[in-house]
Amino acid sequence: MSTPHNSANPGDIARTVLMPGDPLRAQFIAENYLDDPVCYNRVRGMLGFTGTYRGIPVSVQGSGMGMPSIGIYSHELFSEYGVENIIRVGTAGAIADNVNLRDVIIGVSASTNSNYAAQYRLPGTYAPTASWKLISAAVKAAEEKGCACHAGNILSSDTFYDDAGSLAQWQKMGVLAIEMEAAALYMNAARAGKNALCILTVSDCPLRGLSTTAEERQTTFRDMMEIALSCAADVY
Repeated sequence: MSTPHNSANPGDIARTVLMPGDPLRAQFIAENYLDDPVCYNRVRGMLGFTGTYRGIPVSVQGSGMGMPSIGIYSHELFSEYGVENIIRVGTAGAIADNVNLRDVIIGVSASTNSNYAAQYRLPGTYAPTASWKLISAAVKAAEEKGCACHAGNILSSDTFYDDAGSLAQWQKMGVLAIEMEAAALYMNAARAGKNALCILTVSDCPLRGLSTTAEERQTTFRDMMEIALSCAADVY
């Protein structure tokens, strides 16, 4: 049965979904890495595909930008389509001094300035955390590829243009990079009893004035894509 945001039918989506923010990156992954990909969703242009990778069913779907958007799509995948694992494959801005353009980051935890957790009415501050089985699979895949990889705390922000200029404050707490979706994904996974991980490629270094192009972000961050696909195969 379809949802207001996804036209897929039951069985159209694999147990593991790679979820980039950009639906065109989802299409790129499907066309370049999956065998026999079939498009199951075009609603609102949020493309979704299912194919196989190393003989294992894998889906890839865009999430859009920000926690409200990934919150909707990941909730529906977990609750309506029986998805067990969602691996976000996104871009991030480096915060830590030792993180450079094109480095890969595995988001073990996700600090946030969002109020997303308020819906759960918890008597304290919740710490959004990735699933260990996906973290360990990603670290193993990165080591095997020999790519520059960092694992640690990231920041999921509600703002892209931050009037407060707060990155230096997050830097002093050891945060590796900033992005806009992981915390909501981790919370949805926790609430559903499912698994989630955010794997990022550094697309810019805002504190150093460095950046990549839109075309590079869409099609060239292959280390991240291949690590995520190896994870999908490992946890099947």
